[in-house]
Amino acid sequence: MISSPLTTASSTLSMAPAPCRSSGISPTMIPTILPGRRWWKEARHCTAEEIVGVRYSADSVDASDSQILLDLHREDTSKSEDEEIFLGREFALVREGTWLQALRWQQNSNRMENTAVTVAATNLMHDVFPLKIRLSVSAVAESLRVRISQLDNPMEFYRWAFNIFSAENDLLCIWDFSGQTTLFFTDATDSAIGLSELPAQEVLLELEAHGLSGSMDMQGRDDEISMFDSKIDGYSCSDSLGLSGINSDVHSLASTSSSSRSCNSSGMLSLLGLKGLQNLGNTCFMNSAIQCLVHTPKLVDYFLGDFQKEINCENPLGMQGGLALAFGDLLRRIWAPGSTPVAPRLFKSKLAYFAPQFSGYNQHDSQELLVFLLDGLHEDLNRVKHKPYIEIKDAGDRPDEEVGKEYWDNHLARNDSIIVDVCQGQYRSKLVCPFCKKVSVTFDPFMYLTVPLPSTAMRSMTLTVISSDGTTLPSSFTITVPKDGMLKDLMEALTSACSLRNDETLVMAEVFNNNIIRYLDDPTDSLDLIRDEDRIVAYRLPKESEMSFLVEFINERRDFSSKPSQFGVPLLARVADPSFGSDLRKQFLKLVNPLLKQSQDASNAYDDTEHSASTNDDSEMEDAHTPWDTESEAETEDDPYSSNAFQFSLIGSSKVKMNEQLKVSMYEKSYVHVFWPEKMIEKYDINVLGSLPEICKPQLFARRPQESVSLYKCLDAFLREEPLGPEDMWYCPSCKKHQQASKKLDLWRLPEILVIHLKRFSYSWSLKNKLETFVDFPINDLDLSGYLVHSISNFPCKYDLYAISNHYGGLGGGHYTAFIKHGQGRWYEFDDERVSPIRLDEIKTSAAYVLFYQRVPG
Repeated sequence: MISSPLTTASSTLSMAPAPCRSSGISPTMIPTILPGRRWWKEARHCTAEEIVGVRYSADSVDASDSQILLDLHREDTSKSEDEEIFLGREFALVREGTWLQALRWQQNSNRMENTAVTVAATNLMHDVFPLKIRLSVSAVAESLRVRISQLDNPMEFYRWAFNIFSAENDLLCIWDFSGQTTLFFTDATDSAIGLSELPAQEVLLELEAHGLSGSMDMQGRDDEISMFDSKIDGYSCSDSLGLSGINSDVHSLASTSSSSRSCNSSGMLSLLGLKGLQNLGNTCFMNSAIQCLVHTPKLVDYFLGDFQKEINCENPLGMQGGLALAFGDLLRRIWAPGSTPVAPRLFKSKLAYFAPQFSGYNQHDSQELLVFLLDGLHEDLNRVKHKPYIEIKDAGDRPDEEVGKEYWDNHLARNDSIIVDVCQGQYRSKLVCPFCKKVSVTFDPFMYLTVPLPSTAMRSMTLTVISSDGTTLPSSFTITVPKDGMLKDLMEALTSACSLRNDETLVMAEVFNNNIIRYLDDPTDSLDLIRDEDRIVAYRLPKESEMSFLVEFINERRDFSSKPSQFGVPLLARVADPSFGSDLRKQFLKLVNPLLKQSQDASNAYDDTEHSASTNDDSEMEDAHTPWDTESEAETEDDPYSSNAFQFSLIGSSKVKMNEQLKVSMYEKSYVHVFWPEKMIEKYDINVLGSLPEICKPQLFARRPQESVSLYKCLDAFLREEPLGPEDMWYCPSCKKHQQASKKLDLWRLPEILVIHLKRFSYSWSLKNKLETFVDFPINDLDLSGYLVHSISNFPCKYDLYAISNHYGGLGGGHYTAFIKHGQGRWYEFDDERVSPIRLDEIKTSAAYVLFYQRVPG
């Protein structure tokens, strides 16, 4: 890899662990290898044909033999490989693939005495990867960049540094940006102790210079910050800088040190990471998600370190390290010094390659991208090379603690990465069979929580209730239900509004063009499936019994010159089985009895047994196309209770005898066409059956400030017990069949970084909707102890917010931004390229979409 130092006159050679060749990483990201010239000169002749190394000259910038920084010059490729092109230092710069082939040749020929052939510092050669430190005391003073080998005496180096600045060694601070230690020394001799044992990360030397206190007033502007250039193991400062522990350590250092400190490093460090991302065309969703991830402390530390060594090239579920390398490169560019926005073109191209759903320039969901990134990074960095097969044991009667630990250990045996370490928790899932009460308990990992929003918006819905007892006319009821509710909410509200008895039930249906086009029988269906212009009828029926069947009466009318045409809403009744044709007619007359226009009381006429028995039992219903005989009707056409007043026909049957048993199935609805003669239409007010109200427009009730939904309410809704949907039936091992069990989730193990996705978007077969509900989420001390059913020692349950992914607008477009807590508790808005401070009281908005919390140390 070629890293860019602060000066443009030279480039620093570095070596990183080689990623998989199938990772799809472009040559600019593939590490180059720096073997010894003599070894390479011999080995390159044994590589495959057409494999040629990238040829460079490596010249010393300085004539001094102690100078380690090398200047690279690409050589003319027309030169023969046999020519001596390696000038200056005795190294060759070759591509990874060529070097690997040469290594295989060396292994096969048993000539490799030591497989660790690298350019690491040894007692036999100079250190090609020196520690480079820029020393400065103010923004206006000259700065000095010095380079030392890891083999040099640290104490001698610091004495040299003190002499350069003529400073007394009253206080020496060594900042280790690997996030592990900050060392303070009062004597230069002490500084040598343990310095050589610091991790291969950035080291900043800070010392107090006399006579320069007046120039130390740093205000945090780019041109006022004295930067340092330091790196071991091949990464320059422009590529890497740790995060964890920086702000707190720098703050404590500033508070305990003199105001005349030579370098206000707190101000300097607060600028690092404050870089925007260019919008490449509808990529604000990607920019928002990335900014939240690249400001996650533990992930920053990890990707600024030597993460390449953990790339898993063998994982078939991963991307052979391609995604991890692309993300790590982008993170380093964001955390490099400077304020110029970064163009994430390389990352975007890799993202489109590995996830085609994000290709092109359409708007996408930031949460969906986060899910892909976390999953992909985990698989790319999974430390488990070969996942063992693990047979899941039944929980049985074992304690939950034992079963939960077993599930977690099994998970870690197959999944072990920085993502698991930081972002994954565990919840308990409990299923209960509604019939045999069998309980099944499992424990599953989670990487984020998707919580519903219990909206305070309400919807007014008007429905028509038709009773089958023959005593009341159809009635309209207007009820109020949650706008994002389910069908069961509507049923419960209507049951209360119409005072439904315990022996009754409601059957709901949608009516269109005088036909029932669908029955609303799934209580888990969203109310979004019911449109404002729909007409919904609720049939009030006796509860279902084993010896009854449901009949749907379809009303038709005709004269002598036209075909039958349907009118009015169909009527529903429950008929006992077995039943005869006369029972069917009797039930229909009972349904339409309230529609009679006669002044006399006919409320009980429909069940006059003598009247209903006075007709000829042998009379038959005529063919559907000729429903009545005009001559036989002459004497009874004015009597609605005559057997010939209405003509009935079962679908699929041409005629039915009054004294014959109906051939119907108890397990299916029976459909009966009822033909109305004109005389009957005049006697009944059929307009009642045709004037059904629409559902009407939804009404949103104004939300008062105290009615805002808290994040805790969202968590309650997520964890409450609910029945499984018909499409998610659970197979009960006791009943030996699929059952609609009840499911209850509980948090069992909490992660260090808790990602909470607010479910603002809802989708149905015909509708898409976004909830603009304002969620009141805690900024500090989100307490989840009440949701954790298992207390694990040494793991606190309180969290502080550090990032938010926001979405403004609707489903068709909108815009994504991010709010990030950075530096000493200050919040910033990342709006693509623009980065600006934001007040604490401005970060709570109805646009909050994904919340990022970090566990508070106990």
